[in-house]
Amino acid sequence: MATVNPTKHLTNLDEWRRLGEANIFPHGSRLELIDGEILDMAPIGFNHAGHVIRLINLFAPHIANKALINAQNPLQLGDLSEPEPDFMLLKPNTTSYTTRHPNADDVLLLIEIADSSLKFDQNQKLRLYALHNIPEYWLVNLNDVCLEVYRKPHGEVYAEKTTLYSGDSITLSQLTDISIRMADIL
Repeated sequence: MATVNPTKHLTNLDEWRRLGEANIFPHGSRLELIDGEILDMAPIGFNHAGHVIRLINLFAPHIANKALINAQNPLQLGDLSEPEPDFMLLKPNTTSYTTRHPNADDVLLLIEIADSSLKFDQNQKLRLYALHNIPEYWLVNLNDVCLEVYRKPHGEVYAEKTTLYSGDSITLSQLTDISIRMADIL
């Protein structure tokens, strides 16, 4: 008799969405679909939530008619992933994304805020975003009080990484008329 090893059941976006519509998941679950796997995400703490609010208020005055702010909502990446990044600047869309979730081509800037999820965001999320050609990925590293900036996606990595601290500033790669002081983020 041949030996058969169990395998994971990976899900795709269609099945993922049907599971959600059928209320399979407990109310208030923080779940993300990453590479076909349904992952439980850590609860959002006050420091994390406060930084999301800070980013929204920081970017709002700079982006009129240039981009849309999207916070903690789904981003469709292929058929197997639908993360919910903490913050994104998206290309303007006539429907404001009411008819579909944004995808990688819509993203101008993607930001994750990390404390307990730092290693996951530096590895799995970085790999996912690079593979889908997200042009600019910022990681607000609450543990080390810095901003990790990743640019120029190349395969599973970014060719350029810069670490910025409170006294630094940065100009966005996709919206070059917007510069942000790190002291306003960190």
